[in-house]
Amino acid sequence: MNQEALQTAPWVNTMNSYLSGFIAACRVIARNRLALLGVVIIATAMVTAFLAPYLATHDPYEINIPSRLKGPSGDHWLGTDFLGRDTYSRLVFGARTAFQVAIGAVFLGAFFGIPLGAISGFTGRWVDSAIMRVMDAIMAFPGRLLAIALVASLGGGLFSLYLALGISSIPSFARIVRGAVLSQKEKEYVEAARMTGESDFYILFFQVLPNCFSPLLVRLSLDFGRAILAESSLSFLGLGLPPPTASWGLMLKEVTPFLQLQPMAAFFPGLTISLVILGFNLLGDGLRDVFDPRQYKR
Repeated sequence: MNQEALQTAPWVNTMNSYLSGFIAACRVIARNRLALLGVVIIATAMVTAFLAPYLATHDPYEINIPSRLKGPSGDHWLGTDFLGRDTYSRLVFGARTAFQVAIGAVFLGAFFGIPLGAISGFTGRWVDSAIMRVMDAIMAFPGRLLAIALVASLGGGLFSLYLALGISSIPSFARIVRGAVLSQKEKEYVEAARMTGESDFYILFFQVLPNCFSPLLVRLSLDFGRAILAESSLSFLGLGLPPPTASWGLMLKEVTPFLQLQPMAAFFPGLTISLVILGFNLLGDGLRDVFDPRQYKR
């Protein structure tokens, strides 16, 4: 493929559009201190999850009954739980569990929701009506209740959490993309592409959809925080990953009967969940500012 053909390839134009949007987003986030704080929190949590075996000071599954429910000390930085397991090490490995569930659930929701919303908004007529009625049916169930029902029926495990959290997020992705596509499909560049004989598939997925990227980024950042909170909630209810998995929600559940003896055992998992969700919310607010035209200084 020669240089001229490569420059006009559809995937090259699409990647250039995504890259320019990403660079613009980074510039605006760099001027937003709260968004930067969110990036730092999320980056720290992700690095912790990736390097968990190297950052942990103890085996997160090692039981040490004589050291149960100890407070923070030099040997156990954040204390121990009701079985004497090191709280810090379990928090570190819990980050890996949280991101593993969140990435799978958000990917599943986006994988199905984005194409459905794009086809619905671009095609219109009965196709739009049929897809949106299915989305309405899913949204008729409260998201957390739907997740509890799916996990309870499918049993615990990663696959069940992926399905439960991913299915409940499909309608939000579909509706956001549908609204963005509806605002884009009547613009001049779409008519110009039709006049040149481009197929509807090419116009939708290589020209219209890249211009709908901005609201999707905001939704993705918020959905990661939502998925982590949902996984923690399900684990706290006993419907998440089975013990002795290092999960922040499961850590809270296990020490709840012992709060009067050692309240710090629940403080650190709760604080970790709050900080990570705060990070994603701050990032989402920053991304929302990114796509506000008033934020850009020419």
